[in-house]
Amino acid sequence: MKTVGIICEYNPFHNGHAKQLNAIDGVKVCLMSGDYVQRGEPALLDKHTRAKAAVLCGADLVLELPLTYAISSAEGFARGGVEILTRLGCINKLCFGSESGDIADIMSTAKLLLTEQFRAALRSELASGVSFPRARQNAVEALGGNGSVLENPNDILAVEYCKALLTLQSPIEPMTVRREGSYHESLQAENPSASVLRMMADWRGFVPEKALEIFEAAPRYTLQAGERAWLARLRAMSEAEFEALPYGGEGLWRKVMRACRTETTLAEILEAAKSKRYTHTRLQRMLLCALLGISEETLRQPAPYVRVLALNARGAAVVRAARKDGSIPVINAGERAPELQYAETERRAAALYGLFREGKIQPPVESKRVFIDKPVFICQ
Repeated sequence: MKTVGIICEYNPFHNGHAKQLNAIDGVKVCLMSGDYVQRGEPALLDKHTRAKAAVLCGADLVLELPLTYAISSAEGFARGGVEILTRLGCINKLCFGSESGDIADIMSTAKLLLTEQFRAALRSELASGVSFPRARQNAVEALGGNGSVLENPNDILAVEYCKALLTLQSPIEPMTVRREGSYHESLQAENPSASVLRMMADWRGFVPEKALEIFEAAPRYTLQAGERAWLARLRAMSEAEFEALPYGGEGLWRKVMRACRTETTLAEILEAAKSKRYTHTRLQRMLLCALLGISEETLRQPAPYVRVLALNARGAAVVRAARKDGSIPVINAGERAPELQYAETERRAAALYGLFREGKIQPPVESKRVFIDKPVFICQ
């Protein structure tokens, strides 16, 4: 039986995710973002709640995508996830959703983006002053490629997964599940996207029943709940700390620093710092790194281990295989993290995540704690 990897956030897990899992024939290993997600925000539901829901709805094993990969750009997110799945040594396929559903077109675009001709064309487009997404699409089309593959979010991420597979020379085979229906940014959509669900109070009909029961009982974590704490950190930062932030090249860190010292809300800071050149999510990831104390140097460090969040009996067999044949430690309950500096970064991030809880603030993780939480074992 094949073992299939999925790189995901499940923020929250919904019917579209369940459909993807049901379309996979094999053991399903999900590598899921933890307390924070790629758009530069706290996850709406805690990682253990989301992981348990995923296993109840068809996943066999949920591992945590390490923090420094989870809050990276799309390219870093994809590369980090592919690297970990490859290093597990037991993953045969990587499954991802896409709007086009055309794996050949996605792979050919990925190959084009890795050429020197593309890099030259991209530099030329960026020099004209257009945004990076538009410059990338224009460069692909100028070289005879299909620029429409870079129009939709899932297709864009699919291309990044294939780029990572090619760059790392991974033996994992890519496969895609076409996202049919209307998973769009609209409250009136028949199948709203995860971002729309996060704005909705009632998820009935959009989330599998097994997941809904867990989600309704769990606390929610929102940017608004922790905004004052976030602003306090930004106002206290030195110029040297701003300069060391990821994503701050070409003087962007100075623009962000000025905004943090003049504006009164996170939304105002983002508005003051934005331009056609820099996306909203890039700026928000930069601010998140500021909150968490993550510098460019820290973000570039390879993850030294991967954590187990939830699993069933088939997932436990994958963990055993990875520990036997893989090249990355898979840590479980009662085991000391093999890299204490990285573990301290995770501990600090987890402690700050509690400030985003709606209602009563969650107590911080003990500073001396170096053991991971016990994974949820679900027998099916």
